[in-house]
Formats: sequence, C-alpha cells, structure tokens
Amino acid sequence: MQLDKQRYQQLLAQKSPNSPLWRDCLMAFLFGGAICTVGEAVSNFYQGRGLETTDAAAATAITMVFLGALLTCLHLYDKMAKHAGAGTIVPITGFANAIVSPAMEFKSEGLVLGLGAKLFVIAGPVLVYGISASVLYGLILVLLGGGGAA
Repeated sequence: MQLDKQRYQQLLAQKSPNSPLWRDCLMAFLFGGAICTVGEAVSNFYQGRGLETTDAAAATAITMVFLGALLTCLHLYDKMAKHAGAGTIVPITGFANAIVSPAMEFKSEGLVLGLGAKLFVIAGPVLVYGISASVLYGLILVLLGGGGAA
C-alpha cells in the first residue's frame, strides 16, 4: 500500500491524538514538586540529626537516588510516571530510574552482559559529559590562575 504525504498525515493525526497540554503541565508540576518536597523533608531530617548543610545535601542526594531505584525495582516509578510525565524525569530520582530500568530489562542476560552492560546505557553519556566538562573546567581554572590551593 502506497501512502502519499497527505494520507500519511491524516493517518498520523487519527492514530495519535493531541495530548492535553495544560493537564500534562499541571501533573508534571505537582508530581515534580512532590518529589522535591520529599527531598526537602529528607534534607531537613538529616540536618535535624546534626549534619551540616553540605553533608545533609550529599545524604539527601544518596537517599533520593536510592528511593528512585527502589521505586523502579518495585515497578511503582513507571506507574507514577504515566500520570506525572516530565515531573518524574527532572528530579534526581529520574536519574536513578534511567539507570535501573535498562538494567532490570536486561538482567535475564546475566550479571555482566545484561545488568552490567546495560546499567549505563542511558546514564553513561551523561556521566561522561559531566566528568569531561568538570575536568575541562578545572584545567581552564588552573590555567587562568584561579585553581590555587586554599
């Protein structure tokens, strides 16, 4: 069956209706805000237990990544993402989900070729870029004379 461009556009419009943009934005805002509120509560918990602000921030990031990975393993993060959309992608829990999801999908292929190889499929380029950018920034800082020991 040959499709011309006009017929293809008609089929595309019929099979993929427009998303409710305002509803999607509201849900992303609410869910993303709820995740960030949980993060703030975790941070306040750690600070209330005597951690300094920087230490509490590190502990909060670790806790939120753990929670995102745990919710992904329990298949709850994907269910939440169906309603929240981008609200679950932006926070650090979305990073945890991006690492754990491919690993879970390919775990049947074994620990090395499945879990190990697929663990960084999505997050790997982000990590490489982040590390490379920080090294480049550090080199520029040293060359400009701002990288002296404190």
